[in-house]
Amino acid sequence: MNPLIDQLFDLSHSLAAPLLQRVKQPWEALPQLAAYLQELAKNLPPDFEEIAPQVWVGKGTFIEKTALINGPAIIGRNCEIRHAAYFRGNVLLGDEVVVGNSTELKNVILFDNVQVPHFNYAGDSILGYKAHLGAGAILANFKSTGDEIHVYLDGKKTGTGLNKFGSLVGDHVEVGCNSVLFPGTIVERNVVIYPLCPVRGYIQSGSTLKNDGQVYPRS
Repeated sequence: MNPLIDQLFDLSHSLAAPLLQRVKQPWEALPQLAAYLQELAKNLPPDFEEIAPQVWVGKGTFIEKTALINGPAIIGRNCEIRHAAYFRGNVLLGDEVVVGNSTELKNVILFDNVQVPHFNYAGDSILGYKAHLGAGAILANFKSTGDEIHVYLDGKKTGTGLNKFGSLVGDHVEVGCNSVLFPGTIVERNVVIYPLCPVRGYIQSGSTLKNDGQVYPRS
């Protein structure tokens, strides 16, 4: 197991566990997601149904008629897909996930109990167990210059080999309304991000990022 994955995610809460266990760094799973969804679809439990070409849905999930879901996509059990949600393909959702009004997803892994409920965008990203985005929070995945996206690990700038990569958001992270996570942002478990924050770099577990741009220990 990669230590970064250990610091971010409880893999027991995602069907993506085998994929994440076989990559060196978590972002390396994202270019493999399309093929993995096809592989996973062949062995889904019997309470999953293919409701449209390459769209598989678990028992108890509710999907509004106004949602647009392009496959491949696997949506877990007891999820809620609300009005005008837009799936652009290569989406893997866990159980009891909420995808809300006018939220757009593309090439993402959302663990169990994730909530992206109001006007959110998540592209080329992974959100851990019980992560929550406030209204209007955005996980940006592309630099205006279009060049390679880097991350910061142990204070060192590290290339990802990707020019489209959003964020790694750990378990139990709360992202405030209208915050923007810049490409390559990594947020460890149990972090609170205040509303209206620009977020970049590496945020350590148990921290609070406030509007002054400073990171404080959670009280």
